[in-house]
Amino acid sequence: MERVRLEFPEADIVHRHPLTVRVTDMNYGRHLGHDTLVSLLHEARIQAFGALGLTEWDMGGYPSVVADLAVQYQSEARWPDALVVETAIQMPTGRAITVYHRVCHAEGGRPVATARLNVMLIDPVAGRPVAVPQAVAAALAGAEGA
Repeated sequence: MERVRLEFPEADIVHRHPLTVRVTDMNYGRHLGHDTLVSLLHEARIQAFGALGLTEWDMGGYPSVVADLAVQYQSEARWPDALVVETAIQMPTGRAITVYHRVCHAEGGRPVATARLNVMLIDPVAGRPVAVPQAVAAALAGAEGA
């Protein structure tokens, strides 16, 4: 079986978001569920964008959508584990903003999951992806080395 292997870009970290696993976040296996992980990644992403002065619904005049998501699971998290989601955003080179998340245990730093997703900005009238606006690229460039 081929497994997803993701390299988290340490140099591009723009935000760290602490959170705690809630009892409602656990699945029937008594660990953090996939659906909840995706929601936690969304929360971390919106917090990271907010720290850069951006919002998902207005990124340089365009709303954003997630085009794809890859997740590499590395260990389990259970209630009431304290976690930290690190967000790294690389400078866009095309029409997508590539966002990485690394979810780790707050104590000891053991990784729970690493994720990579591509965010596209959409022209709401045409329904098509647009180039990343200069204002968004500038906000991301200002985060380099943060």
